[in-house]
Amino acid sequence: MNVLELSEQELGRRQSLQELRDMGIDPYPAAEYPTNAFSTDIRDEFSDEGEQREVCIAGRLMSRRVMGKASFAEIQDSKGRIQVYITRDDICPGEDKELYNKVFKRLLDIGDFIGVKGFVFRTQTGEISVHARELTLLSKSLKPLPIVKYKDGVAYDKFEDPELRYRQRYVDLVVNDGVKDTFLSRATVIRTIRRVLDEAGYTEVETPTLQAIAGGASARPFITHFNALSTDMYMRIATELYLKRLIVGGFEGVYEIGKNFRNEGMDRNHNPEFTCMELYVQYKDYNWMMDFTEKLLETVCTAVNGKPEREIDGQIISFKAPYRRLPILDAIKEKTGYDLNGMSEEEIREVCKKLDMEIDDTMGKGKLIDEIFGEFCEGTYIQPTFITDYPVEMSPLTKMHRSKPGLTERFELMVNGKELANAYSELNDPIDQEERFKEQMKLADKGDDEAMIIDGDFLRALQYGMPPTSGIGIGIDRLVMLMTGKTYIQEVLFFPQMKPEKKAPRSTNAEWAAIGVGEEWVPLFNKCGYYLVQDIKDINPQKLQMEVCGVNKKYKLGLENPKVDEFQAWIEKAGV
Repeated sequence: MNVLELSEQELGRRQSLQELRDMGIDPYPAAEYPTNAFSTDIRDEFSDEGEQREVCIAGRLMSRRVMGKASFAEIQDSKGRIQVYITRDDICPGEDKELYNKVFKRLLDIGDFIGVKGFVFRTQTGEISVHARELTLLSKSLKPLPIVKYKDGVAYDKFEDPELRYRQRYVDLVVNDGVKDTFLSRATVIRTIRRVLDEAGYTEVETPTLQAIAGGASARPFITHFNALSTDMYMRIATELYLKRLIVGGFEGVYEIGKNFRNEGMDRNHNPEFTCMELYVQYKDYNWMMDFTEKLLETVCTAVNGKPEREIDGQIISFKAPYRRLPILDAIKEKTGYDLNGMSEEEIREVCKKLDMEIDDTMGKGKLIDEIFGEFCEGTYIQPTFITDYPVEMSPLTKMHRSKPGLTERFELMVNGKELANAYSELNDPIDQEERFKEQMKLADKGDDEAMIIDGDFLRALQYGMPPTSGIGIGIDRLVMLMTGKTYIQEVLFFPQMKPEKKAPRSTNAEWAAIGVGEEWVPLFNKCGYYLVQDIKDINPQKLQMEVCGVNKKYKLGLENPKVDEFQAWIEKAGV
């Protein structure tokens, strides 16, 4: 890294790094450090009447108060923080006191990882702490942490810019209380789902992420090129069609928790790369799946929150069964006053116009109904609600309703105004499925880039026979949002997709050379904030010389300083 790209604090830390090495201290030791306790456990298990407990702990140095020959420090491990009491003579029992006087007091920095061996005690102020007998540097931090300061329970100097928090999640996790808890809750959500499904006797499987056909959902895929096969492939948009192949192959129930990729927009509820759980069980239908989903979500909410309710946006949402069940066309009639039952595509298009909706000619009947529901209904369902019995045009992979012509046995679960789950009594008639795929291709011909492509191998699998089956997909990211009370999907993703970091435009070395500035001087101009040649055109030459040559002196670069006349010439050429 160019030294001019470093801040003064970073330079200071690198100088400390070198001093440590000069003292024979390895700032990045490879040997195991045998910790035997965590901060939270030490406090929970401490007893004033018990025997003195010897511990070996490690973590980041987060604060330090030096008071002559004795000091207090705070270290943060994977579970929390604990105070450490350090005295010079305890960690330096011999004549050499440099470990305390030089290393601890001067060469260690906030953010460094240290190890401490000692015993647990309670200070005169009542704080359970570790009295250090040994101190070891485990890893030197070269960048300063944005330390959040607390006074009377109020946080100051917060690291709260979302752009920085999401891009530098590793810093966010260190300095912001509660962030790690969100992701521990996420782990609990996934672990609980796995436990429930495993106990039900279903098998966790893995299916291809790269697929020759993007199937199983209506979405725009990401496209990549498979060099070894010399063909374009799609990042999967769903796991559905492969999981159904396994039902054909004889599995009772299969599920997968994995990444899907949809080349679509990003907002507070959508991320193009997302985690989904899909489950398929033979000999079940969508009524059974509604019952199973209620029990699953109630179990998950209780595992995360200790009860089947969660406060979100100031409202208490209950995941306790049972949930309301409402056919989609009834929902639309309830919210808009229009009964779409039996209407043709053109009639529904006229309804959309009466509702002042923006539609286009690429939208078929199913898409129009979906748009109406999304515009007027979806956001109104706060408590868990099963929206059922979708028109066949909206459900190309779903079995026809057993008693309602033109509808299918499908439900979507709405919670807090958003879809959480999508489920069917799965279509297992291969002839019907082929016709549905053909209808989807007609939509694609009209310009719908989210229409499904015919998957010939999946049709072949169905022709071998698939038993009656019910399947469901649950968005894990949205589920975690609900279980943790978060309103932005980025808060529950460790590393959400971000736009590339913006960098100030810079003139090339050749452009600087064109006005006479040598390549070795360009970083010095940049360090002073002059990124473009034209940035210097109105600068006083004496001022410019002082700034640029001052950088040369400060960083001890050893370059021969140009004369004022040379700066004058560069400025004149920059203004041309």
